[in-house]
Amino acid sequence: MADRARQARHPRRGLSQNFLRSRRLAADIVRGLDVEPHELIVEIGAGDGRLTAELAQRARRVIAIEVDPRLAALLRTRFEVVERDALAVAFPTEPFRVVGNIPFHRTTAILRRLLDDLGSPLVRADVIVQWELARKRTAVVPSTQLAAEWGPWWELMLVRRIDASAFEPTPHVDAALLRIVRRESELVPATAAREYRAFVRRAFDDGLRSAVPPIVLKRTAAAAGFARGAHARDLDVHQWAALFNLHHRPDKALQSPRHIL
Repeated sequence: MADRARQARHPRRGLSQNFLRSRRLAADIVRGLDVEPHELIVEIGAGDGRLTAELAQRARRVIAIEVDPRLAALLRTRFEVVERDALAVAFPTEPFRVVGNIPFHRTTAILRRLLDDLGSPLVRADVIVQWELARKRTAVVPSTQLAAEWGPWWELMLVRRIDASAFEPTPHVDAALLRIVRRESELVPATAAREYRAFVRRAFDDGLRSAVPPIVLKRTAAAAGFARGAHARDLDVHQWAALFNLHHRPDKALQSPRHIL
């Protein structure tokens, strides 16, 4: 069994596999996730099961997703496993959390899969990603288009940095633990998500003044605390929500100060 495990940990070309070297580090990471005994956890990129084993001790149920057949076979002797690409798997219909050491080259695609569907019962995700990506997505300003698109419904937080030396094989960049939690109070109605995202994309592509009439921009800038001459990257998520709500839902924006301030 030990020989099979060592062979399975040999990375396959094209899968961007980087395994945590230390079981102690895996245990420390999971300990910080505050997993409750009633929770359902979906683990993306379970690998050799170091995080899986720790999660299984705390959660009601853990579903390990692993696309590599060698690793899936090893995991299946101990855990519930789905041998499939995370972009194609059907997620649970009951409330669930996601944990994972995500392949770096597929991070954005997987995050889109998790966060774009606001009807999903996902409540939280704690994922290991590239340090730079986590830093960009969690920065208040300058904001990124994706952070602005997700922000009204999800809070993104950079929890900890993980040095590249903590993985085998060693990647060329450091990693981070990125935490994503569904907001208790949405900043933009979920029913307006498609319209809001189109609004954000247009503002990033062509400038704020292409997406918002000057009078609305002037009113919102004063109420939400950004400069009239601001660029798209200069707005935080609360300011994006204020701008959208005042432009597209003026009655709701004026009635609900939390969307403005």
